[in-house]
Amino acid sequence: MSVPYVLVVATNAAVIGPNNRQTGFFFPEIAHPFDVLDHAGVAVEFTSLAGGKPPEDGFDSTDPVQTSFRDSKAYRRLSRSRHLAEVDVLDYDAVFIPGGLGPMVDITGNPHIQAMVKRAWDAGMIVSAVCHGPCAFLGVTLDDGTPLVQGRKLTSFSAAEEDGYAADDVPFDLEKALRDEGALYESTDPWQPKLVVDGRLITGQNPQSGTLVGEALVDALRSGH
Repeated sequence: MSVPYVLVVATNAAVIGPNNRQTGFFFPEIAHPFDVLDHAGVAVEFTSLAGGKPPEDGFDSTDPVQTSFRDSKAYRRLSRSRHLAEVDVLDYDAVFIPGGLGPMVDITGNPHIQAMVKRAWDAGMIVSAVCHGPCAFLGVTLDDGTPLVQGRKLTSFSAAEEDGYAADDVPFDLEKALRDEGALYESTDPWQPKLVVDGRLITGQNPQSGTLVGEALVDALRSGH
């Protein structure tokens, strides 16, 4: 049996919004899912729209999972992420988009990202994201003309969480945008773990949900989704 491979798509955006808030990918949202995947024997590769070292935000030196990831060969690979144009998503078994505020700048609405997500979905792959990562699904239209998220259960960083965090920095309300495209949006209390699995679509609400997303990815990969 071949080793399953997950493609992680990171942001290259280091700044967001009218206040020039520093951002990037949110560190635990890669570190925690990676920890689960790595322990399960799942291989992980990193890509970004521009390639190279993605900017990062939210590193917590008191979290052993985050410090372990920062010291790992995987983090070295992330620091040299592959340019998305050089990557074919069909070479992998699942795609995962972590959050942070950065994706709201360069991933959402990007035609290359949208094409990648659609290509993965059409091929029967697992498509997953956490926190602001589901912004990658916006504007993805299936061949029958319906939005990818229409009629599908999912979660993301909630409007209630954004109000106390970055409402003045983000270009739009992610929860509302997903609902507007027909998503069956679910959430729990702010900053509490929340996982939603709808077939091949796996989403987590916030940074606290990264481990749950990693576990769901492992389960889906092992079951052949």
